[in-house]
Amino acid sequence: MRLRFLLLFAGMVMVMTLSACSSTPRVARVDSRTHIDLSGYWNDTDVRIVCEYLINDCLNSPRVDNAIREMSGRTPVVLVGRFRNESDEHIDTTIISSIMELTIFNSGKMNFVAGGSAREELRAERQDQLTGYTSDETAAVLGRETGADFLLTGTVRTIVDQMDNQTIRTYFVNAEMTSIDTNERIWMGQHSDIKKIITRPRTRL
Repeated sequence: MRLRFLLLFAGMVMVMTLSACSSTPRVARVDSRTHIDLSGYWNDTDVRIVCEYLINDCLNSPRVDNAIREMSGRTPVVLVGRFRNESDEHIDTTIISSIMELTIFNSGKMNFVAGGSAREELRAERQDQLTGYTSDETAAVLGRETGADFLLTGTVRTIVDQMDNQTIRTYFVNAEMTSIDTNERIWMGQHSDIKKIITRPRTRL
């Protein structure tokens, strides 16, 4: 009887141990450029493909080169505006705009100024430095912001076609650079080559 109880107890411990092991998440590191699609929705691979295309298109645009030459040796200054998400899914478009900003800036062709909440924080700090807490020698001076020449904006849209258990998702990403002085577009780029076919398992009745 005692032996049977010990065997039963050992079996229960083994089952509990195996259950605990099977519930432990498995993590595998992969190369950051590996193409992985789990859900069929927008992912890091799509961001990389779109940004590489749009950045290359912008930096090699004859219109952009003409605009830079018209600056008479001065590097043009760009303000990053809104990249609107007009798709049917959640997409963090700030990733697209920040990658474009960083890469174009590092190319040396254009400079960027802070916009949005970052600009408001900087203005608030300048005002705070003038309240008497900062020495006159180190306090920032009002009215010395660098004005932007161009505004970079964009949109992300999707076309969804669905029938039965299959869905086709096509992404259209547009980016534009506009003269703040004249409202003239100096560059327009579009990437629309990302098309995914997602086949879901059929529901069994």
